[in-house]
Amino acid sequence: MDLIKPTVVFTITASSVILFLLVFPKNPSFQRSEESMSMTRSFILWLHGLGDSGAANEPIKTLFTSPQFRNTKWFFPSAPSAPVTCNYGSIMPSWFDILEIPVTADSPKDESSLLKAVRNVHATIDKQIAAGINPKNVFICGFSQGGALTLASVLLYPKTLGGGAIFSGWVPFNSSIIEQITPEAKQTPILWSHGLVDRTVLFEAGQAGPPFLEKIGVGCEFKAYPGLGHSINNEELRHLESWIKARLQSSSQ
Repeated sequence: MDLIKPTVVFTITASSVILFLLVFPKNPSFQRSEESMSMTRSFILWLHGLGDSGAANEPIKTLFTSPQFRNTKWFFPSAPSAPVTCNYGSIMPSWFDILEIPVTADSPKDESSLLKAVRNVHATIDKQIAAGINPKNVFICGFSQGGALTLASVLLYPKTLGGGAIFSGWVPFNSSIIEQITPEAKQTPILWSHGLVDRTVLFEAGQAGPPFLEKIGVGCEFKAYPGLGHSINNEELRHLESWIKARLQSSSQ
């Protein structure tokens, strides 16, 4: 049982996001043709948590009903399957290796597999910018392991992006990586949300993020959610919608 417990935790919490999202009808504005996608003015990349899939998280976009998101392209990729140390080498969808669960502020990091995942995220961002999206209309969001990857990806991307939103995540690298962060990347705003009763990625792990970012000169809005465990709720997602909407640029470059 110990072998699969962390996997179950992540899978159940990801599914719980979908359970309360299903009460909302699907927004037809997101069922766009290939032609309308070519006219996209913003891009949101969502990175799921350990053991989950991109497809299972797609209902998230149905909450973003403001007119500003009618020309938004969403992408929900799935992580490749790989052995995960915290689950005794069990193979499951994972962006990078996690060495222990629960994750604390002092948990060891596997930077080599993390940086490989970051390069893949950067390739996705590059493709959207090459297609005409203004970098400041590119938003990376992620839950848990996906949140940790979001943080690393926006900090290590050489340009200023629209923002990075981290849900129940942590700082997945050591301080030595700071020298790789460009002045432009430091201008990318960060939204960090974390449940106070998270038992998988402890609140202390999330709480350590803002001081780290402040030290290197990166702006961060941190929001703590009382009573919330290792999951995402509607309140967080509605705030994310407002947060992104306030940062969308008026035109693509």
